[in-house]
Amino acid sequence: MKNYRIKDIAVMAGVSAGTVDRVLHNRGRVSEESLKKVRRTLKKIDYQPNLIARSLASKKVCRIMTLIPSFIFGEYWAEVNSGITKAEKEFSYFHLEIECRSFNQYDKVSFDTVVEELKQDEYQGVIIATLFKESTFELTQYLDKKNIPYVLIDAYIENTNCIAYYGTDSYRSGYIGGKLLFERIGKDNNILLFNIISKGSIESTQVSVREKGFRDYLSKTGFCGSIYPVSISSESPEKNRLILDRALKREYGIKAGIIFNSRVHIVASYFQEKKIKDLFLIGYDAIRTNVTFLKNGIVSHLIAQRPEVQGYNSVKVLFYHLVLKREIEKMNYMPIDILIKENIEYYNNYI
Repeated sequence: MKNYRIKDIAVMAGVSAGTVDRVLHNRGRVSEESLKKVRRTLKKIDYQPNLIARSLASKKVCRIMTLIPSFIFGEYWAEVNSGITKAEKEFSYFHLEIECRSFNQYDKVSFDTVVEELKQDEYQGVIIATLFKESTFELTQYLDKKNIPYVLIDAYIENTNCIAYYGTDSYRSGYIGGKLLFERIGKDNNILLFNIISKGSIESTQVSVREKGFRDYLSKTGFCGSIYPVSISSESPEKNRLILDRALKREYGIKAGIIFNSRVHIVASYFQEKKIKDLFLIGYDAIRTNVTFLKNGIVSHLIAQRPEVQGYNSVKVLFYHLVLKREIEKMNYMPIDILIKENIEYYNNYI
């Protein structure tokens, strides 16, 4: 292997060094004959440009915007942000900058407002948490027109031109939830399906697809019980106690419950307070509060999806695409990790 200089390539091609420079950097005018000579020579020597060195030498900043829900320490989106921050530090030497724009994950208007602000800014790539399907799709169409690459996380949205998706197969994740739950109850037992109250009653993309997978599994098994939806608040424990009191006092023959996002700890804390131990409860995501209830047996299973990995890899592929000009794998499904109290001690979110 040899490191060819521009002068070397010019001699081999029979052209000037300036001509080779213009071809390599795609700037200035080059005759068709000279262009063919340079390209033949580059192919012959299997020339590979040192894009990393070029990036280090350049003072041009590559700016990436992230649209993820606001969070507090210990929540699911804090884990996603941790991965984004880790990648930003790793690639900061290459003049990569990241700015986070956050929104209320239970309020579509909040997301739409952030999108309008985003349109007034300048950036080279975007990472989008796809909680609101229609609004996200409209944003992707705008980015397509601007020729700005974007990565989707959380849930995949079809008919978009994202350069990559990082997240689980949402349908399969819900299907597995149905299988885990059904194995512990009878065909005629009843189920509580918990969901978080949001403004405008719009379910997140992830939740709605998981629920479809869940219901499809039960329908295939001959399940003949009933599924009772229970809407709970993300902010009012007192209100939730009243809601859950009413749901569990009724003679529904409830044997199990499931919630399709990371807030299973809200229900689990009520179960702990009321000393409810005979109701099978499944949740999603291995955040600290959920893990606590998994360890003490109130939550029987957690289905996890490695949010830190999603955040980190989303930044990495945009860097590869924008700076290193590498080919990107579009569909990148996370493992669907099934966690119980006997294996949670060995679980590594960042594998």
